[in-house]
Amino acid sequence: MELKSPGPLRGILQCIGLWLLCTAEPLTELPAVYPTIHFQAHQCSVPRFTMSLFIHILACLFGMGSWVSINGLWVELPLIVPQIPEGWYLPSYLSVLIQMANVGPLFITLMHRFRPGALNETVVIYVIISLGMVASFLLAFFWKETLLVAGVPRSVALLLLTFFLSTVDCTSSVTFLPFMMRLKPQYLTTYFVGEGVSGLIPALVALIQGVGVVHCNNCTRMINDTGSVSLSYELQAHYQPANFSAGVFFFFLSAMMLVCLGAFILLNYHPAVARERPNARYPNGVLEKGEAAQMNPTEQKAMIKQSDIKPKSCFGTGTYSRIQVLYMFFILAWVNGLTNVVLPSVQSYSCLPYGNSAYHLSATMAAVSNPLACFIAMFFPTRSLLLLGALTLFGSGIGAYIIGMAVLSPCPLLVNETSGTFLIVGSWIFFILTLSYVKVIIGVILRDEGHSALVWCGAVVQLGSFMGAVTMFPLVCTSNESCLTERSWPLEDGQN
Repeated sequence: MELKSPGPLRGILQCIGLWLLCTAEPLTELPAVYPTIHFQAHQCSVPRFTMSLFIHILACLFGMGSWVSINGLWVELPLIVPQIPEGWYLPSYLSVLIQMANVGPLFITLMHRFRPGALNETVVIYVIISLGMVASFLLAFFWKETLLVAGVPRSVALLLLTFFLSTVDCTSSVTFLPFMMRLKPQYLTTYFVGEGVSGLIPALVALIQGVGVVHCNNCTRMINDTGSVSLSYELQAHYQPANFSAGVFFFFLSAMMLVCLGAFILLNYHPAVARERPNARYPNGVLEKGEAAQMNPTEQKAMIKQSDIKPKSCFGTGTYSRIQVLYMFFILAWVNGLTNVVLPSVQSYSCLPYGNSAYHLSATMAAVSNPLACFIAMFFPTRSLLLLGALTLFGSGIGAYIIGMAVLSPCPLLVNETSGTFLIVGSWIFFILTLSYVKVIIGVILRDEGHSALVWCGAVVQLGSFMGAVTMFPLVCTSNESCLTERSWPLEDGQN
């Protein structure tokens, strides 16, 4: 039947009905005033695509809040360090504080193991996002404030607020990831994109700010030694003033956490998100009455056959054996230990001998490679455990080369050659690209194993980072060359 009305009116009514059908809650029946209007399912394809894109953006913004605070604090160090009493000991203190903050994910994991269901996951996420937002906001006012501790001035406020930020970011690994279980699998990859962007955006803002821009000037110093005067020529580093203060940067971090909070609220309450949940149609996990009988008989037979398959283990859905699960968790811990702690702790040692340009280019491209790997995983989501192991070996081999160059610093291989610069920058790009892809694919695999699997996924991520920090902290701090600035890095053209 057709609607008997003029052409323009008919078009307007169809547009209104189409908009209501695609943006409001599903209608069980059309209003009686328009009983003759029929809409085809394909007519909603564009609005549904728009809604899907909207949810992808929300998932990305939500993931961006996971590590944006600590990543932002790290890139701001060149501006903070000269103005606090701890000086360049601050990075070591930050490493210790971040590992101490693992008490948060440890508590969540233990509660999940021994008191399942006791913690409201949504409430916990609200609390940690709000805590991160408030702590970043307070840092803007108190990061330079000091208190006397045992007669020595210390940046107590900075260290305390940094501990809170570390707790927020570490705990996000065991809360944000399991929350994504409520959405369809494709949105988990977008979440990982946001997690990668959480390191890129603060770096870009710090670049606009002008953090760490240094010029080396020739200086002459007179030395009076036993009555004879001699001249000493040396280079002194002069840091250029930033375009805006560290306080403004911390306000930016607080705003980013506010954006994350807004995205999380929409992921919970927006009607379009509710329709994109896997169990949106069947909220209790049970088919509606009569629908089971309408299923394709071949599908029913397939389900019966699938139910007869004996699970390989008690983990998740039982798809993977215990050995395979341990294999994935080992790779996950190993990869996160390398990418989050081990290699970043020696990045300056491995890159600076090739010049400042090599160092900044490797750091920037590594930050870009993380979200790029997530995009690749979105289109090529391989689940071969053998391929994941091969990629892990390949990335670890590249990491071994980078560590080798750091050990040979300040005279690594091809130090005065252009090929050496290309090699070290390319190594950092492929190292991050390969292992980030492995992390995302393992996360996608564990997502299909259920909520509990994602909780353990986040716990293993933090465990790998912790083990990497425990290993590298004493090695870096007890190096024969105790201070990076004491090494003779080659000057680039224009720095004299």
